[in-house]
Amino acid sequence: MKQKISFSTYAVIGTMLFGLFFGAGNLIFPIQMGQLAGTNFCPALIGFLVTAIGLPFLGILAFGLSGSNGLRDLAGRVHPLFGVVFATALYLTIGPFFAIPRTATVPFVVGFEPYMNPAHGSYYLGIFSFVFFAIVYYFSLNPAKILDYIGKYLTPAFLLFLFILIVTAIIQPMGHFGKPTGDYSEWAFITGFKEGYNTMDALASLAFGIVVIHAIKGQGITDLKAIAKATWKSGIFAMVLMMLIYGLITYMGASSVSTIGTYDNGGLIFAAVAQHYFGPFGSILLAIIIVLACLKTSIGLITSCSEFFHRICPKVSYKWFVLLLCLVSLIIANFGLTKIIQYAVPVLMVLYPLAIVLILLVLSASLVTHKQSVYAGSMFLTFCVSFIDGYNALVSSLPGATVSLLESIKTFYMNTLPLYDMGLGWILPAFIGAVFGYLWPTRSKKAGIQ
Repeated sequence: MKQKISFSTYAVIGTMLFGLFFGAGNLIFPIQMGQLAGTNFCPALIGFLVTAIGLPFLGILAFGLSGSNGLRDLAGRVHPLFGVVFATALYLTIGPFFAIPRTATVPFVVGFEPYMNPAHGSYYLGIFSFVFFAIVYYFSLNPAKILDYIGKYLTPAFLLFLFILIVTAIIQPMGHFGKPTGDYSEWAFITGFKEGYNTMDALASLAFGIVVIHAIKGQGITDLKAIAKATWKSGIFAMVLMMLIYGLITYMGASSVSTIGTYDNGGLIFAAVAQHYFGPFGSILLAIIIVLACLKTSIGLITSCSEFFHRICPKVSYKWFVLLLCLVSLIIANFGLTKIIQYAVPVLMVLYPLAIVLILLVLSASLVTHKQSVYAGSMFLTFCVSFIDGYNALVSSLPGATVSLLESIKTFYMNTLPLYDMGLGWILPAFIGAVFGYLWPTRSKKAGIQ
């Protein structure tokens, strides 16, 4: 029987998907990009949207079309062992080792720390992060309710407070667009394209994909074609909403320089804008926006990570994993945002290209006929480059970690691979690996050639 799906169902699932993706990082990066891009904010925004919206949408679509039961199953197309290792590394990175602790530290640093005594900052961070993760723990205990928590309550509340600020900025513009600075002067599109990586939503899409599938099934949709249809329609709803908000936030940043000046990060820009329009109340408004943004994302991440690790270790209950991940995230959050970023960026530089290539391979499965050699060849050569990218990021923060052999490989890549200086040196090796994998002879179970 064909299952008819109402628009309201697409809207609720799409709103949940938007809520899972749109955290504090999605607020602070586009507003800073707007300040830096100035009059070039349009090409910068287009480049940003390609990676901040296009790639995550493809990641969600990959799940809906492939019928996979999770990231481990999806990555297992390369090799079963790779599926476990890659999925574990990705969930730990966007989970308790980086992204989840950041959901507590960002709202504290942006919304509360500026108004506290610096001498007691660590003490207040401990209290704030404890309360934050206590709330996350409570809402994450019942994953079946995530559609209600995020799609029906938290996200609409977040959007209400955010739009108060955005609409005010549009009705009463702060000023004219400034001149583009830095790379935005000549390479606005490419710079915006790379800026979109900072949202990490392409990685998150591989974690949230299965959450979306479960939410769709929870609406009584079980037919595979209906699930795929609901996935891409809900995804379009979420991405259009994100595109609208990204555009408005970038505009707000581009028009703010002449009034509030420039700042080192997007969080401070948001604080200055809120202060400009609403005075002391602006600080309260900004705190509500940031906390809601991070709270809903943290619940989604805890839920996704707990379900994954429960499948890996079924003897440990889902609820115990929720508690464990909240405790680990609480501990790491109290090391501070700077240290979290310092140690996580190298890992992200390794994983991000692998995630992008995996998504593209899954979506082009009909062309590569599901040959394992295509996946293996492309992912292996991608890893050879992304590993050096991760090494470069590590050396940038820890110069003492320099290794002569890896330095030689980096020099070779710089002189050989196109786009390497832009952080896209993995594209050509990924393509070559896929071609070699496609041409690699397939062993037949019978005598003779297949």
